[in-house]
Amino acid sequence: MRTKPLLPAKALLAVISLFLIVCIVSPALAGDIQNKLVAESTLEQVMKRGVLKVGMSTFVPWAMNDKNGQLIGFEIDVAKRLAADLGVKVEFIPTKWAGIIPALLTGKFDVIIGGMTIQPSRNQKVNFSIPYDYTGQAIVANKQLAAGFKTMEDFNRPEVTLTARLGSSSVAAVKQFMPKAKLTLFDDESQAYQEVINGKAHAMVGSAPTPAFQALKYPETLFIPIEETFTKEPIGFAVRKGDFDTLNYFNNWITVVAAEGWLKEIKHYWFETKDWESSIQ
Repeated sequence: MRTKPLLPAKALLAVISLFLIVCIVSPALAGDIQNKLVAESTLEQVMKRGVLKVGMSTFVPWAMNDKNGQLIGFEIDVAKRLAADLGVKVEFIPTKWAGIIPALLTGKFDVIIGGMTIQPSRNQKVNFSIPYDYTGQAIVANKQLAAGFKTMEDFNRPEVTLTARLGSSSVAAVKQFMPKAKLTLFDDESQAYQEVINGKAHAMVGSAPTPAFQALKYPETLFIPIEETFTKEPIGFAVRKGDFDTLNYFNNWITVVAAEGWLKEIKHYWFETKDWESSIQ
């Protein structure tokens, strides 16, 4: 007994022909897509433009202005070295911290290099490189208002007023570790410190080592109630989502300069010495 073929001869021939076309066209199509992705990557655009545009915000000693108005600091050195290794110039675009991610997403600059903590909530909007640094939150307090304060719980009270920078990881740290305290936020970091210096707030929460620098700068008014940082936070470059070529380059660059010992060297200079202090006073 003869059985009918599953497909008529003409239909079978059409299926085979379609399969062969897909096999031939797919690699070429994939290649076109890959070439388009490369051409549209931030890295490729930077190379064509000859300039790396870096979004940042002033943060002592990450980025600050010297006596001549020139930007200096840990992040500034990192961005300059990155641009030099790319063979391009660097352009710094100072941006308020609270709006720095939206500015990246709208294409105002190519990358954020500004001491940005890698956080899951931020990762929903941007992609992060591997960490090139680690920081932690510290407290600097007013000697009169916070007299006798020695623990986190001393600050975790409704009658205590803390300050922090709007949009910074310090905000999340305060809400996690000192939720009972009143929190006042400022766009500018210096304003947040000034509030404590003026006796209008008990303490400022900020990324180390800046709180310690402030205590050294105003020894009659400020002190460090808790010597160690109370968080450990990885710091990464932030780029727009989907740009894997650029992210791959940044990751490899960080790996190489870390292996050289260069990152450790410049971090020591900016965070563990005061050799640069005279240039900003």
